[in-house]
Amino acid sequence: MHIPAHSACKAIRDDIVSGVFERGSRLTEDLLARRYGVSRVPVREALRTLEAEGFVVTRRHAGAWVAEPTELEAADLLEVRMLLEPLGAARAARRRTEAHLKVLRGLVGLGRDRAGRGEVEELRPLDGWFHETLVQASGSPGLTALLTQLRYKIAWMYTVEPPARPMDSWAERGAIVDAVARRDADRARALAAQHVERAAAAHRLRRTDRPGDRTARRPAPRTGRVRTSKHSVHTAGARH
Repeated sequence: MHIPAHSACKAIRDDIVSGVFERGSRLTEDLLARRYGVSRVPVREALRTLEAEGFVVTRRHAGAWVAEPTELEAADLLEVRMLLEPLGAARAARRRTEAHLKVLRGLVGLGRDRAGRGEVEELRPLDGWFHETLVQASGSPGLTALLTQLRYKIAWMYTVEPPARPMDSWAERGAIVDAVARRDADRARALAAQHVERAAAAHRLRRTDRPGDRTARRPAPRTGRVRTSKHSVHTAGARH
């Protein structure tokens, strides 16, 4: 695999989120440089960024390792998201453009159509794109960056059960868009809060190969342990 040097961080992050690099496994610069076809310099910079984001930890005299988040850390992420998503919806109601509305309505239309046909897997990317577009409509780059990072980490730590009534789920999104279109920030915030709270109940922690380990004990070194990635990860594919 050969990628541009500036894409090294995203490539490594995607492989961590999708499980190609298992939690607690060692990340060597040589291995990563060979895997992505780049020099060690962008790999080193990427590892620093991923450490700041919480995906990687650096151990003294032992290099970089994939982080092992605890259940408490995972629960905190969902709670933070339940605070930030409604804020984004309220700001979107105040700052959205007609272009944002067009995209949001188009996504809701596609979601309802595919939900009606029972195409559950097709709803996954639409769901992510809807939430990304909604926060982009907030006109807040900082909030957008925070929620993007949250979605990556939540996709890393959780699996999501498909909604039992997907048409209802997309009707909720449609109501949010209607409130945003009317510039009703209070209603947009309230509807988004209800939607995210319901979605959080469908999240299930991903299990590691050490069941019951809640304190993220360090395993024996698993240098260079890599599984084959079947697909790339994008935050638009994270279920909400």
